[in-house]
Amino acid sequence: MTSKVVVVGSGYAGAGAVKAFEDAVQPGEAELTWISDTDYHLVLHEAHRCIRDPTVESKVTIPVEEIKSPTTAFREARVTGLDADERELSLADGDTVDYDYCLLAVGTRTAFYGIDGLEEHSLTLKSLEDTREINRRVEAAAEAATADDPAHVIVGGAGLSGIQTAGEIAGYRDDNDAPIEVTLVEGLDEIFPGNDPEVQGKLRGYLEDEDVAIETGEFISEVDDDTVSIGGGEDEPPTEMGYDVLIWTGGITGRDEFADTGVEKDDRSNRVHADQTFRTSDDRVFAIGDTALVEQGGEDVAPPTAQAAWQAAEVAGENLARQVRGAPLKSWTHDDKGTLVSVGERAVAHDVVGMPISTFGGLPAVFLKKFVAARWIAQVSSVGRAVGAWTDM
Repeated sequence: MTSKVVVVGSGYAGAGAVKAFEDAVQPGEAELTWISDTDYHLVLHEAHRCIRDPTVESKVTIPVEEIKSPTTAFREARVTGLDADERELSLADGDTVDYDYCLLAVGTRTAFYGIDGLEEHSLTLKSLEDTREINRRVEAAAEAATADDPAHVIVGGAGLSGIQTAGEIAGYRDDNDAPIEVTLVEGLDEIFPGNDPEVQGKLRGYLEDEDVAIETGEFISEVDDDTVSIGGGEDEPPTEMGYDVLIWTGGITGRDEFADTGVEKDDRSNRVHADQTFRTSDDRVFAIGDTALVEQGGEDVAPPTAQAAWQAAEVAGENLARQVRGAPLKSWTHDDKGTLVSVGERAVAHDVVGMPISTFGGLPAVFLKKFVAARWIAQVSSVGRAVGAWTDM
């Protein structure tokens, strides 16, 4: 009997799992349906490039038809729910899709942590449309500003996305000689929290070289339509910063549409629990990427990074094929191969496997970051597309 397999999501985890499943499954074993709310894969860790130059969109989006095989059915739709008991997915258009095995790879949404006014007044960076809106808002703010009264752009959250976003806005400012001041705000004591002080220092230096102001050590406490309040308490007023554009990159949480799936989730993050084979509490539902908290032994879980999603997708796709034929599933352990972060035209590399220096910048770091992006594009699409995207990565 042919099994019905459904993969939901076209991010790194979803696209990679589709490719891996197609490579591993035997003819006649399964019918694969791929569902996503976009008909393309977004190379999200390079999407910040579109903030500075929207023409880069064609380089960081890959049509699903270039990724999947002709035998895989694709449906552009938003999944609004999963009924594990009925083995059924609900779609926004009212239709349902049944499955024998399902892989959830829908990513996450931005977390706002209940900060008053933050969700209402900030932009986020989770989609191609987000990059377009940031570009439009920054451009409009710059046009309304003058050298004596510059536009103020605040980026909240100094993780990888926040750092790269601040760097691109600074690049936009310099490319267009625009009157813009850029400030990066991080509630913890240093940018790129939880990472090695050497890489933190290198990134801080690059940001300061790009005239990005950095504020650390106090969390955003409230936002209204023109002011960000930072810190403060019962006996101390907050610091207030005026803004024209506010971009929030400070955290992730699970998607609301999977709140009542019948599979176990983490109450705090709303992300699905999965073991090292990517199987959830329901044997027919698998989860991968940012959607999931994938066990890594003890209390550890896999990090919500592009690198982890790439690695996991290969095993998850193969495990779906193994599940279909009743073979033992493989366990996966994340292998951290290093960190690459861009700041405008420059980049910082840290703990990259095979490199004799732990932290470095310059052309070697820029080349490595381009190479990693190009390799992924070639893996899911073609070498030709990867070569074409090289100069804009």
